[in-house]
Amino acid sequence: MIIRKAEYIISTVKYSQYPPPIVPEIAVAGRSNVGKSSLINKFLGRRNLAKTGQTPGKTQTINFFNINDQWYLVDLPGYGYAKVPKTTKARWRRMMEEYFARRKTLRGVVLLVDIRHKPTEDDRIMMDMLRTYGYPVLVVATKADKIARSQRGKYLKEIAGTLEIDVDVIIAFSSKDQTGYKELHEAVEAIVQG
Repeated sequence: MIIRKAEYIISTVKYSQYPPPIVPEIAVAGRSNVGKSSLINKFLGRRNLAKTGQTPGKTQTINFFNINDQWYLVDLPGYGYAKVPKTTKARWRRMMEEYFARRKTLRGVVLLVDIRHKPTEDDRIMMDMLRTYGYPVLVVATKADKIARSQRGKYLKEIAGTLEIDVDVIIAFSSKDQTGYKELHEAVEAIVQG
């Protein structure tokens, strides 16, 4: 997949604000501080299209990006961040549930987990939610550059066991180097064309 055009469209908090459902969409979900914005920027070949920050919980809206005038990449709020009020967490969850329940053009979800850590209960809840809605889920283990190549298999097996998926379908990815870049592009292209 060649990214010729990637542009921000809109940030939303409710269904009535979504852009018209006229092209396929791929959503990106993950825990706060898992590297969602860094992955999006690397994947799209842009430096600051998705805003990154040192403080977890930067993304608090559903952000739509137009890719090649052919599909939307949708950046969902991070979940699981402890330093926000419970009311904020509940609002983020409602936003995501409304998106999953009502968006008919959603083709699949890229679920990010940190390769260095066992998936959390929040990750399991997200995976279960996506299964309930029946969306294809592509699991990407971020920050792969932080783990020696010889050790990655062990970490990927733990992720697979926790999320109850086949280890072979997890993509190890790093926004710092090219690890998983080609594989992610191929997998997303297959979902978009799906």
